[in-house]
Amino acid sequence: MTTRFVAIWMIFSILIPACEQKQKMMPSENSAAEPAVGANGMVSTAHPLATQAGLEILQANGNAFDAAVAVAAMLNVVEPMMSGIGGYGTILVYDAKTGKTHFLNSSGRIPRAVDSDLFRAPAPNYEENRRGAKAVSTPGNVNAWAAISQRFGAMAWDKLFEPAIKIAERGFSINQLTASFIERSFPEFPDHAKAFYGKEGAPLKAGDLLIQKDLAKSLRQIAEQGAEVVHGGELGEAIDAAMREAGGFLTIKDLRENQAEWSKPISINYRGAQIITASPPATAFPSLIRLGLMSRFDAQALAHNTTAYLHRFAEVTKHAFWCRLRYAGDPEINPPPLDMLLSETYWEEQAASMDLEHAKPFIPPTAFSGVAMHTTHFVVADQWGNIVSATQTLGNLFGSRIMPAGTGIWLNNSLAYCTFEPKGNPMDAHAGRHKLSGDCPTIIMRDGKPWIAIGTPGGHTIGQTVPQMVMNLIDFNMNVQQAIAAPRISFVEPDLIAVEESIPGSVRDALVSYGHKIRVVERLGNAHGLAIEYDAAGKPVKFSGGADPRGEGLARGY
Repeated sequence: MTTRFVAIWMIFSILIPACEQKQKMMPSENSAAEPAVGANGMVSTAHPLATQAGLEILQANGNAFDAAVAVAAMLNVVEPMMSGIGGYGTILVYDAKTGKTHFLNSSGRIPRAVDSDLFRAPAPNYEENRRGAKAVSTPGNVNAWAAISQRFGAMAWDKLFEPAIKIAERGFSINQLTASFIERSFPEFPDHAKAFYGKEGAPLKAGDLLIQKDLAKSLRQIAEQGAEVVHGGELGEAIDAAMREAGGFLTIKDLRENQAEWSKPISINYRGAQIITASPPATAFPSLIRLGLMSRFDAQALAHNTTAYLHRFAEVTKHAFWCRLRYAGDPEINPPPLDMLLSETYWEEQAASMDLEHAKPFIPPTAFSGVAMHTTHFVVADQWGNIVSATQTLGNLFGSRIMPAGTGIWLNNSLAYCTFEPKGNPMDAHAGRHKLSGDCPTIIMRDGKPWIAIGTPGGHTIGQTVPQMVMNLIDFNMNVQQAIAAPRISFVEPDLIAVEESIPGSVRDALVSYGHKIRVVERLGNAHGLAIEYDAAGKPVKFSGGADPRGEGLARGY
């Protein structure tokens, strides 16, 4: 199977086709158009137990940064296939004391021993190498949690892990979606993982308890000893041993050298609002290109999700995807030319060249680029106006499917989403360089204050979903829940437009008549967001939260 067809298959394994039998989703409190409301804070995550963990910290007078660590730890327990200690991510924070937004990169660097030739033909097992032990990159989440806590936190570090440890030890009842993910992945689990992800040799089913005592022990070690236990201590040694046994490139030296890196985010002005997101090595900049190009059109006159509106966005999103393939790179080696790409001159030129009645074929600048598959996003805001918008992942479901014995920690397979052909391209697996990530946590400022924090998982659809939600909020005056719930489209290589089935058939047919190749899907993404309102003195007085009805998460305020 060619690289292109493998990647397309990977994409459509997450873009659920409408023609297939649908996975029944548990109803969410936020399925309706009305957002959750709170007077003192808001938490929205992909699992109710993670939302509750964040709220407990806020209610104990912790701040958003404390709550974010508690949420991330709990998501490791209740969404073990999506993120955790062995993973990586992209975090945007707003510090109310200074009025500044910061980007925290936890995606780390590619292991120094990586030989990217082993991910390409004619190397034996090169496709397997892209998924398993050799695809494990340096995890950075725990260092990022520590960096947030040390710089901005108010509560004791060990207290932040108590909710997650309790649920890991006691267990929780898994839902149908989690059960289906376990069933799909179970044959590749090591025996020590099958022992608690299964029962009598079969994978757990919906309603069964998932008890993770090894993970509880690891979380307790982190709570007591800090991030160093992963990045050089006992857990780091266990990871190093597992990698040597499995033939991976990651070593304890990579773990020791890992750092959570603070950077200045990037932003543009969109119809009077400042849209802020992560800077390179995150590849969030195409989301801003999409908004910039769409700012050249009168969205309100076109009307929401009409054929004319969606055609323009489809052409815009294809061009921004081209920009990602052409310009993404390690900022230390080959930084993207953001001064050009985020300029009004560039947007005007590109918008003027668009055919408003016909779809143009997508011609990539280089070879096909892989996509991330499974991720989680959460947002937190506190009574002081601090905000965390975070995207974290393991890569594939349960990452590389490698769990060092006795740890309960799944290791990522982030190198699966490099672009291996042609050799040496900017998104190849360059040993020692920054790992590029497609995450797009976003904060929208209005009148100098944070108004919205939003983000989503979804691989390369992330940077396409976020601008659609931003336009829903700004151009169409939707509340945060409506903006998240509204139907979406997404470009999918080689030259397809995935369209959610909730978009009317007449619009889909019209897009086909424009020349678009349509694939109807059930859902795109699993977004979470919040909004803040202020009094005349600039004090937060009302919080609204949204959780995607496409998922099983929960937004709740207090």
